[in-house]
Amino acid sequence: MEENKQKKEVIREFGLSSLSIDNQTSVVILAVIITALGILAYTTMPKESFPEIVIPTVYVGTAYPGNSPVDMENLITRPIEKELKSINNVKDIKSTSVQDFSSIVIEFNPGVEISRAIQDVKDAVDKAKSELPSDLDQDPDVIEVNTSDFPIMNVNLSGDFSPEELKKFGEYLEDEIEKLSEVSKAELRGTIEREIRVDADIYKMEALGVSFSDISDAISQENVTISGGNVLAGDFRRSLRITGEFKHPDELNEIIIKTENNKIVYLKDVAEVRDTYKERASYARSNTLPVVTVNVVKRSGENLLDASDKIKALIERAQRDRFPENLEISITNDQSKQTRSQVKDLENSIIFGIILVVLVLMFFLGFRNALFVGVAIPLSMFISFLILNSFGVTLNLMVLFSLILALGMLVDNGIVVVENIYRLMQEGKSPIRAAKEGVGEVAWPIITSTATTLAAFLPLAFWDDIIGEFMKYLPITLIIVLSSSLFVALVVNPVLTSLFMKVQDVDAQKPKQRPLIIAGTLAVIAIISYSAGWNAMGSITAVASLFTVFNVFFLRGAIRWFQNVFLVYLENIYERTLIFALKGKNPYLFFFGMILLLFLSVVLLGIRSPKVLFFPDNQPALVNVFIEKPIGTDTEATNSFMLSMEQELFEVLKPYEEIIESIITQVGEGTGDQSEGPSTAATPHKAKVTISFVEYQFRQGLNTNRAMEDIRRLVEKYPGILATVDKQRNGPPVGKAINLEASGEDFEELIFFTQGMREYLSSANIPGVEELKSDLELGSLRWCSASTAIKPDASACPP
Repeated sequence: MEENKQKKEVIREFGLSSLSIDNQTSVVILAVIITALGILAYTTMPKESFPEIVIPTVYVGTAYPGNSPVDMENLITRPIEKELKSINNVKDIKSTSVQDFSSIVIEFNPGVEISRAIQDVKDAVDKAKSELPSDLDQDPDVIEVNTSDFPIMNVNLSGDFSPEELKKFGEYLEDEIEKLSEVSKAELRGTIEREIRVDADIYKMEALGVSFSDISDAISQENVTISGGNVLAGDFRRSLRITGEFKHPDELNEIIIKTENNKIVYLKDVAEVRDTYKERASYARSNTLPVVTVNVVKRSGENLLDASDKIKALIERAQRDRFPENLEISITNDQSKQTRSQVKDLENSIIFGIILVVLVLMFFLGFRNALFVGVAIPLSMFISFLILNSFGVTLNLMVLFSLILALGMLVDNGIVVVENIYRLMQEGKSPIRAAKEGVGEVAWPIITSTATTLAAFLPLAFWDDIIGEFMKYLPITLIIVLSSSLFVALVVNPVLTSLFMKVQDVDAQKPKQRPLIIAGTLAVIAIISYSAGWNAMGSITAVASLFTVFNVFFLRGAIRWFQNVFLVYLENIYERTLIFALKGKNPYLFFFGMILLLFLSVVLLGIRSPKVLFFPDNQPALVNVFIEKPIGTDTEATNSFMLSMEQELFEVLKPYEEIIESIITQVGEGTGDQSEGPSTAATPHKAKVTISFVEYQFRQGLNTNRAMEDIRRLVEKYPGILATVDKQRNGPPVGKAINLEASGEDFEELIFFTQGMREYLSSANIPGVEELKSDLELGSLRWCSASTAIKPDASACPP
């Protein structure tokens, strides 16, 4: 009996918590410092849409105009592939040879140093140059896939202006945007380029004995600025510069091409000089009006929201001070919208989480004691921001999602600690003794509980491949947040409870004067904060003021009823349930009943299994329509087709016009699908329509997925084109859901088999298949010269 009594009197303490309680002032100062530095870290953390992950993929693109896919394969692709095979750490090499262009994709093993990989590829390409054709216009391009190189927004300028005027406006914006420290580069698209054209008359040239090389040499030799050396002028040496560059196109007419038999031949005698524009490689329109687009790329590691705000302020200033009033400027593909919305959601979740936690706990512990647990939410977040910022982690989609997910878990430790300390104080122990013993009793259980939760997420941090690089921020953030909450529960909460916790007497009548004075003071602070533009501080103090008044006049009575009536009723029900469950053979029935429920749930999962998606299927804010005509189609022909298709597209989208921000049509250059990787190939046969919708909350219940289906039905009726309707997807860059690859020795049989397989899959009408797309491109029509005639027939040409 005596031994049992001594065992009950054993006092447990947790060393770290007892140390913090003995140094209360230091811990309070530490909490204040953490709060200040956490707020600073949160405001300075770069905010962006997606994490900047390293994609271990390098592209090699080579343009060789005038060559068929077979020629590109033999002359360009194979020699480069031969050298690339000698590189280490290569996972896969894929090549595509199309008309005029060769593309090779080198995928490296995860974890490889990308800068070293790029250099290895460049060295291999350099080795292959000796085997490449000598008349290549430019060397092969080696391109790194970098997520930070994707545009964060597209600024579109349109209106009833000439292409020259729109280009001038676009160049001004391009220069001003590139001056921003947050911006890496701004690219102007959809413009025309000036060209001084010399149209030579072949008959006059023959009559005067002039060749094309005579004309080109004469122009190049005249249009130069050269140094004339130095000349001594008095006591100083001055440099001479002889300027000969043309300032006006008419000056070219007076160039002497040649002199023969004392007869001078001027350029104007054999050619006509015209000031015109290059043949257009691209067109761009916004709602049928000409448009130029400035694609803005953010500098790596900079704040997306700051960049977006500065660009919009710059555009506003330009519209007010420099641009005409009828110039329309629209912004599409604005990545900052989603990020800004997620940051606001996080802030609202933190504030709302504190309110709910305090509201629930105050029914059990009282308002004052519930605040100790509420403090754990912002303090844990501040510690997390400090750690994440010190590691160089940006506030992106995955980090924000993880922080919101962790909100519901980080209060668990604080609740256990505060409630146990409150129980010991109810038993009559002093605040300091209750805090030390209360934490000592539960410290190891909550440490073990947190460790098991972290262990469940830890394997995700070692996920390989691109998906792993993207997803690793989820477990890392959760581990940091939950570890921070454990630190707050074991160090900060015991100190606060030992200083301020009181045992609540729910039946005692408390004075109302002091809480109402506090509420009034908070209301004044809220008004001052709103007036100064500090909306976050104003909202917090306003909510705290209203909550204090609500507590005085309503919650005190509600808490009294809850603890004296409702909680007693719940305890009685729980007691009767336990007595029933433990009576006679009932424990066996409950035990085997739970096992039966387990098997039943597994069977139900097999009968009606849920849909499996890598990322949730979203209603898109951006829909892209990719149009591809046969290879060899001219830009003008593609543009003509798009002009007619646009009219029908506008009719289809009429029911959604209230939620459409803009419709941008691009033809030719820059219309490839970004998800397929970068490419420098000419695309005169391709076009793209980008439909931008307003944010989800402003769509009045209209479903943008339905708009996508309407567009799909429209493009299906056009013969001879390949149309792809795709939406902006959430998550990391991934390929298509299902890829079927066919390989073989005989290319002709492979083409026949691929076409047959596609026709079979199309006729099968498999549910859930949106579209079937093949990467097979057969090339354009070739003209072959024979001894008797010129035949526009591919079959007459040798392969």
